[in-house]
Amino acid sequence: MSAATDAPSSGRRGILFVVSAPSGAGKTTLVKAALDADTGLSLSVSCTTRTPRTGEQDGRDYFFVDQAEFARRRDGGDFVEWAQVFDHFYATPRGPLDGAIAQGRDVLLDVDIQGARAITKTYPADAVGIFVVPPSFAVLEQRLRARGTDSIAQIKRRLDRVREELAAGRDTNVYDYLVVNEDRDRAVRDLLAVIGAERCRIGRCAAVQLD
Repeated sequence: MSAATDAPSSGRRGILFVVSAPSGAGKTTLVKAALDADTGLSLSVSCTTRTPRTGEQDGRDYFFVDQAEFARRRDGGDFVEWAQVFDHFYATPRGPLDGAIAQGRDVLLDVDIQGARAITKTYPADAVGIFVVPPSFAVLEQRLRARGTDSIAQIKRRLDRVREELAAGRDTNVYDYLVVNEDRDRAVRDLLAVIGAERCRIGRCAAVQLD
């Protein structure tokens, strides 16, 4: 992997790189690799009502809050988007994103399709949607079965959901780029190329003097 890049110039607004994918596409691995390779990126930290797992730290992995605090912040408009996953709630705080945009800092968001829709709608000029897919549906099915953690019925439910997610990934109102994760290193390079290209767009570099 190439050396880390310099942080972006403060002469422009920060960019929100919104990455989502169907289950088993390898999104989280690509996001981590991009963060390791590019020091100009920071990860958006979500809020959750679940308890910390071993090794997790408040403010680094998640902001851990109880349900009363979560409801207070949700009802007060503190979240860009939120969702309930089984017995726990998750949300993307609005304040850190607003601050990053204003300060010219780029943020990488690892979110589901519902979250991507909400974020790109809230920040239409500052959000860049990136959808990660496997090389084929058959490869994704093979990856899910190779995990060995789900029953046949669970795998079938996951695959049914994947079909819906793949269809949602075609929405050009949400996603601007498609990254095919067949080879990890190449997919990371493609993701970093998207990030680099967006930083160089004329509309984002208005503060640069060309004369």
